[in-house]
Amino acid sequence: MAAGSDQYAMQMVNVQKFFGPVQALKDINIEVGRNEIVGLIGDNGAGKSTLVKILTGVYRPTSGELYIAGRKVPRNYSVKRAHELGVETVYQDRSLGEKQALWRNFFIGRQITLPLGFINVRKQKEIAQEIMLNTIGFRGRGITVDSKVSKLSGGERQGVAIGRAMHFEAELIVLDEPTVALSLKEVRKVLDFVHQIKAGGRACIYISHTIADVFEVADRFIVMDRGEIVASIEKGATTLKELDDFLLSFAHGLRDRT
Repeated sequence: MAAGSDQYAMQMVNVQKFFGPVQALKDINIEVGRNEIVGLIGDNGAGKSTLVKILTGVYRPTSGELYIAGRKVPRNYSVKRAHELGVETVYQDRSLGEKQALWRNFFIGRQITLPLGFINVRKQKEIAQEIMLNTIGFRGRGITVDSKVSKLSGGERQGVAIGRAMHFEAELIVLDEPTVALSLKEVRKVLDFVHQIKAGGRACIYISHTIADVFEVADRFIVMDRGEIVASIEKGATTLKELDDFLLSFAHGLRDRT
């Protein structure tokens, strides 16, 4: 598909990134469909974090082009501009304000105001309640829109962050190791929320070292190794064991031997 196609939520074309003499990314060509979940996988140092930071406006690529929903992003692309274009990132534990009420977390940086500029608390609480019940199916006992984030479990916090991204019509939701340090029960909650992203017609990049989790939720797997994309594998073309063995072959240096 040609660069800039609106059939994709995101495209990177020939993206490279240098830090001084060190090349962190080499000839990255990647696309994510508008209703596709892509698992981005690879060992530590593969380049996943650098790729995501370029996508989310933290880093600028040394060369290459980035498109969001068919629109080429400018050279002054930033985190703020990424949000405006519909790119939302959910991290392991840094997406919410611990001491703030849930309804406030939904509207950080996007407050609904009254004519004189005051925050419309009632409207924001109504929308937060709608998101909790109908967008993410959140019905934790004793938890309301006025509850502090610190009262939530890890899986519930990720659900709130994902629900916020879905409500604000993100073109692309990036989940960066969202289940690290969670219990099995909490991991299950997060994976269920990821399935809701797909059901809601959104695109998602899911990054995790837990291959079984990636395999469950992703439609396609993009494998990175030392700053390069080494494979793009459709889910129907592989098994969990085959995917795991493929990744281990890079971890064990078999690529260098061949």
